[in-house]
Amino acid sequence: MKRRRSAVKDLVSRVSAAAASALMLMIALTVVSEAQTDRRNRSPIVRPAATPTPKIEPEIISMANDFPDDDAERPVQQTDVASGRANGDTSSAQLIERLEARIRQLEAQRGSDPDAVQKRLMLNLDILTRAEQRSESLRKQIFEMIEKENAIQMRLDSIEFDIRPEMIERSVATAGSLRPEEVRESRRRQLAAERTNLQNLLAEVQRNKTNLETGIKKADELVERLRLRLDKEIDEALADGTEQKPDN
Repeated sequence: MKRRRSAVKDLVSRVSAAAASALMLMIALTVVSEAQTDRRNRSPIVRPAATPTPKIEPEIISMANDFPDDDAERPVQQTDVASGRANGDTSSAQLIERLEARIRQLEAQRGSDPDAVQKRLMLNLDILTRAEQRSESLRKQIFEMIEKENAIQMRLDSIEFDIRPEMIERSVATAGSLRPEEVRESRRRQLAAERTNLQNLLAEVQRNKTNLETGIKKADELVERLRLRLDKEIDEALADGTEQKPDN
């Protein structure tokens, strides 16, 4: 009987010790868990730095290159009048065509954006300036053609006077020769050949002058159109600016 009671007491003490150990273990685990939780909460959260969005500035594309310099457009004056006429006609027609194409492009890009309006005004002003320079260049060329025409005509009048039989006879008599007939015939052929060449050259110069006059007329019409268009756009821009002032 005593042994049984002793065994029961021993078992109870062991159970109590095991329960106490389990309780202590649970308390220790709870403390450790709370400490880790506090540590996580206290550690700063590193946020990735925001990458700044690059500002894209509006890019102004200059079309000034659509229109070549006057020196490049001006046809080189050559001895061959036919070559000069062809170059002048081609460059004039190409320039007018480019200017008109640029005008159509600007009309298609019309908008209310102030920057776009300012850009369009500057481009129209540049086109107008180049058109005026082209018109002035054509006028200088036609003045040169008139001077050439007058010089050729004066020489033709002189040949018409010298080719008369009495003038040929006088020149042969002054020079003196044992074969006056051959000298007179040679002189007449020389003057006739020079007259033919000058007549052909005069016809070419006159055709060139006519083409230049046509080019000047077209250039002046283009300049007038550009001036009216630019004046209208300037007035519209000023009116828009006046209307926007009260809002600001």
